[in-house]
Amino acid sequence: MQNMEETDHEETSCAEIIHETVADKEGILQVQVTPEAGQIAIDYDAGQISDADVAQVTQRLSPELQDRWHTCTMRLGKSGGRACESCAIDLERRLEQISGVRQASASYMGGALTITYDSAQVSPEEISQEVKKMGVEVMPSAAETWGVDEKFALPSTRRQVWDWFIHNPEAILMVITFVAMSAAWALEKIVAPAFLVASLYVIAYAAGGYYGLKGGIESLRQKTIDVDLLMILAAVGAALVGQPFEGAMLLFLFSLSNVLQDFAMDRTRNAIRALMQLRPSQALIRRGNKEYLLPIEQVNVSDLMIVKPGDRIALDGVVAVGESSVDQSAVTGESMPVNKKSGEQVFAGSINKNGHLEVRVSKLAKDSTIARLIQMVEEARSQKAETQRFIDKAEQYYALGVIILTALFIVVPLVLWNAPFESTFYKAMTILVAASPCAIVISTPATVLSAIGNGAKRGVLFKGGAYVENAATIKVMAFDKTGTLTIGEPQVTDIHPIADLDEDELLALTTAVEAKSEHPLAQAAIRAAAERQLDIPTTSDFQSVTGKGVMARVDDHIIHIGNPRYFAGQDFAGMVEAEAIVTEYQEMGKTSVLVVEENNSGHGRILGVVAYADVLRSDAADVIADLHKRGIEHIVMLTGDNERVARRIAEQVGVDDVFAELMPEDKVTAVKRVREKYGPVAMVGDGVNDAPALATADIGIAMGAAGTDVALETADIVLMADKLDNLPYLIGLSRQTRKTLIVNLTFALSMIALMLLLIIFKNLPLPLAVLGHEGGTVLVSLNGMRLLNYKG
Repeated sequence: MQNMEETDHEETSCAEIIHETVADKEGILQVQVTPEAGQIAIDYDAGQISDADVAQVTQRLSPELQDRWHTCTMRLGKSGGRACESCAIDLERRLEQISGVRQASASYMGGALTITYDSAQVSPEEISQEVKKMGVEVMPSAAETWGVDEKFALPSTRRQVWDWFIHNPEAILMVITFVAMSAAWALEKIVAPAFLVASLYVIAYAAGGYYGLKGGIESLRQKTIDVDLLMILAAVGAALVGQPFEGAMLLFLFSLSNVLQDFAMDRTRNAIRALMQLRPSQALIRRGNKEYLLPIEQVNVSDLMIVKPGDRIALDGVVAVGESSVDQSAVTGESMPVNKKSGEQVFAGSINKNGHLEVRVSKLAKDSTIARLIQMVEEARSQKAETQRFIDKAEQYYALGVIILTALFIVVPLVLWNAPFESTFYKAMTILVAASPCAIVISTPATVLSAIGNGAKRGVLFKGGAYVENAATIKVMAFDKTGTLTIGEPQVTDIHPIADLDEDELLALTTAVEAKSEHPLAQAAIRAAAERQLDIPTTSDFQSVTGKGVMARVDDHIIHIGNPRYFAGQDFAGMVEAEAIVTEYQEMGKTSVLVVEENNSGHGRILGVVAYADVLRSDAADVIADLHKRGIEHIVMLTGDNERVARRIAEQVGVDDVFAELMPEDKVTAVKRVREKYGPVAMVGDGVNDAPALATADIGIAMGAAGTDVALETADIVLMADKLDNLPYLIGLSRQTRKTLIVNLTFALSMIALMLLLIIFKNLPLPLAVLGHEGGTVLVSLNGMRLLNYKG
């Protein structure tokens, strides 16, 4: 593998592809590619090249570049002390020097590494080998492995605290430190032999300092200064001035703080752990006349998977035979089981409640929804919040400043005032402890990772810590209409009989004829009849007239169903009344069909009119009101529908403004306009035709995205369930996270400032500085963990 000294080879290869594509196109001024965001931006002179030609260039570029640039996620073992995040920055820098690597994002605390790379130059396997050469432990993403190495195994959420404790080597060494330290102190009091006391202190220092020294050395090898190294220096310093007990206590409390921190951070990993437990390792597959219990990685697309009542569905697929209620709450967050029948999609990790299903597998194990979710949560753990990234970079300068400050408090009093060395050195070691930035460093990841874990349990997936933090700044929320504020499929809204029959009879006749059609309006009629539990007459001689309507024989009559164009020139009884009703429904934004009965002699009559519309979600108005209460200043609706329909929906739901009759590119312009006027924008859509607007907004939020690849790739936040009420929760969680970050950082900085003042002016002793330092670190960790229980 070649290094970056060959200068930006991946950019060059990307430029070659672009040059070959646009070489013969005059008017294209610039092409910008952002692989990690999946975006291509083209600047062009509209006077020299048409929009259609630019679109053609984009269509040629997109597959070529998309096939080249990919993202892979790996799990990271620990490195440095306290899961050194400054070491992670150094790892990112070194990885980005590898030819073909576009971007790297690492977090030892989150235990994840995400890399965007050019597949034409480098493979994930080669990247993994390079990472291992750097001395970093990595494993493939949990989404790609079916057996987890014990070294990376995550303990079960049901494991008791005691069981977790005794399987943690650092916790065992912490106990040894405490026992040895306490025994040495007690023997000192009874004037025991000095060698025995010294031996016990050596044991205490060795046990308490092992992980700190190991982490500090690893950090130094990566040319970073870790807070663990500062603690080791302070403990050694205490021993040098004849205060071995204070040094041992420092190491004990530091170990205790680390153990508690590990326990706290382990709880934030529950989202990945729970997702891993949802994934069955085997599936019952029917091939020919035989059934085989196969490992899921051996199952192929189109295999027939047998799912018995009570089984967890192993792979994504489409129901081929059977009907059942399926609990997919673990995947989408939906609280109620969903009825699934032939032709409907089911997701890996969901539970078949009561029926026997035969499912045609639609995705391989590595591509299943549950695998994608695991990968997304892991990737989110590697993507840091802006505050955390700033702290990680500033930590090095701060730690170096602490060392310089400590040195000054040793040298200046000795040189200028001829102060006693022992007391001067003791005070300097106390300052070293008090000023160490442990609480500052841990405050952000503990908070953000807890928020990511809470969201994942609710079916809200943040693609990184930055989006958890930035969602709190949103001032405007822009909604796509179809499929977001509305259900997204037509529903029967009105049944208007004209002849001598009631609504149920008219709907039953409509459904009988429509039953053999695949048109969305036909499916809406079938659903409406099923809800009313109507008896449907039998039909024969079905025919379809594309774009106009359908017909079929019912008993001794022919029933025609279609739009007004279908009956143009016909003079059926009731036509004038029917046309007036259709006009009325059209003004309300509804689509109408006429139902006509024709006898054998060719005479007919209008039986009635059935109207359809994409209806508003039942909770849409309440959610919009809740968002306003939570501080979203302006809410707009973006739609391709006509102005009249859009205004009617807007009035019902309570949005502040409407942009109607928009093409996908027009939605991008609308997002930019409201951003300029009101501030940061979150765009909420279905992730397919709204992809450009989702990418343009400050935060892109995809709804109902289980199994929708485009939504998973485009949005910054994914709502796995098709539930609007997760939006106020999302905003509330983000703002609570931001508030917690401010509280934690303010508390950590205040504690450091207070202890430094007490040390300088009141001679605060080292033990109290240790308690204040480690206590503050534990408190900010626990305060961040409170977000795991946030309810919204």
